[in-house]
Amino acid sequence: MAVGASHGSAGAGTGTLTTSVPARLDRLPWSRWHWTVVIGLGTVWILDGLEVTVVGSIASRLSEEGSGLPISASQVTGVAAALYVAGACSGALFFGWLTDRFGRKKLFLITLAVYLAATALTAVSFSSWWFLAFRFLTGFGIGGEYAAINSAVDELIPSRYRGRVDLIINGSFWLGAVGGALLSVLALNTDIFAPDVGWRLTFALGVVLGLVILLVRRNVPESPRWLFIHGRGDEAEELVRGVEEKITEEKGDPLPEPAGEITVHARKSIGFGTVARTVLSTYRKRSVLAFSLFIGQSFLYNAITFGFGAILTTFFDVPSGSTGYYFAVMAVGNFLGPLLLGRLFDTAGRRIMISGTYVLSGLLLFGTAWLFDGGHLNADTMTACWCVVLFFASAGASSAYLTVSEIFPMETRAMAIAFFYAIGTAAGGISGPLLFSKLTETGVVSDTVLAFQIGAGLMTLAGLVAAVLAVPAERRSLEDIATPLSASAPATAGRG
Repeated sequence: MAVGASHGSAGAGTGTLTTSVPARLDRLPWSRWHWTVVIGLGTVWILDGLEVTVVGSIASRLSEEGSGLPISASQVTGVAAALYVAGACSGALFFGWLTDRFGRKKLFLITLAVYLAATALTAVSFSSWWFLAFRFLTGFGIGGEYAAINSAVDELIPSRYRGRVDLIINGSFWLGAVGGALLSVLALNTDIFAPDVGWRLTFALGVVLGLVILLVRRNVPESPRWLFIHGRGDEAEELVRGVEEKITEEKGDPLPEPAGEITVHARKSIGFGTVARTVLSTYRKRSVLAFSLFIGQSFLYNAITFGFGAILTTFFDVPSGSTGYYFAVMAVGNFLGPLLLGRLFDTAGRRIMISGTYVLSGLLLFGTAWLFDGGHLNADTMTACWCVVLFFASAGASSAYLTVSEIFPMETRAMAIAFFYAIGTAAGGISGPLLFSKLTETGVVSDTVLAFQIGAGLMTLAGLVAAVLAVPAERRSLEDIATPLSASAPATAGRG
């Protein structure tokens, strides 16, 4: 087994350290250990999908007399949705800064704990202000997850698998959405659950699933990359050596030699001014790319998902209790996109796949708007059109998180994810629900067509930006894509 060395002032908080840890992580074959990382960290998006879908689907039940909660449907789909997104944006920024400063593992345990507590307290809501407050705090925990989890996953997964793994993990949101849609159908059935019980049980289930994830997550280690950047080279060395020994025993073959080393001036923290200057000035073009991708996908998704129920009931006379079935079908299409297209992001390349999925999904939504405007669709064919659009859009949207997590230096990674997630999601996720809910609930065909066209236009424009600015990051070490700020010499790791 080949084991590279870390040397220098490895145990100190500052000093010079030379290490082959990044190259050693990138040359690892896929193993059971990597599955532990994926299950422990990635499955939280299933909970996010469950949360968002359940709340949207049970809005009609919550607003009915006897639900045990004095709240209107507009408060649930409008105010509560906006507060959830506002909480997610705030949580991303707050926990993103802490993640870069105090480590990935501490924060991905804390953020999940925040989510669990807030969801449990949502289940026992007794008034509208309580429900709204804990929707904000649930989003606060989920937002922190985006920064902590995406940075940790990218730093632990070998470079040749990073694209497909990132896409499938972020796309697993839609597995939760399938569960949430079907669960809402069950919760809305008053023959099974009383009106004031069913919706509470759906939130309680989220808590149970979260506790299971927490048990697995305890076994996921700190990022060795974060450790050596912060002067804890001995810990990084010990951690990677242990992983190498497990994988060598599992595979029965010696590991190949690592491709190179990197020398860093280890330091305990990076100032916020340095982070901002690096992201917004040094990497200005990459920032434009990241902003465009998040804005585009956020508006396209809001154009469809925040109005799908109203569109089905208003224009196609679908009973409100049955819309969950249609959404479940849409969610399956969403998950299949990253699952089936993810490998191409590592083989065909980032630029062609990111720009292609964005532009194609935008054009397909324009086509859907034209068919709907002409009266050529029914509930089934409209849902089929949405599935095709979102098959490509989901892969594109997941690649936005992949892009931001790999194109900025190590020291800024979590904060960069948080910043662009917050900016893009705030623009599309707060204004989107307020704009699109009004357009799709008027009962006027032209208003819904306009909602589709806005989402499609911004998605297409983002794809054109990606065609010019996307970074060819496939199969490359993170340190090769963006040299760490602490590096005293360029990384010598190869493309993997």
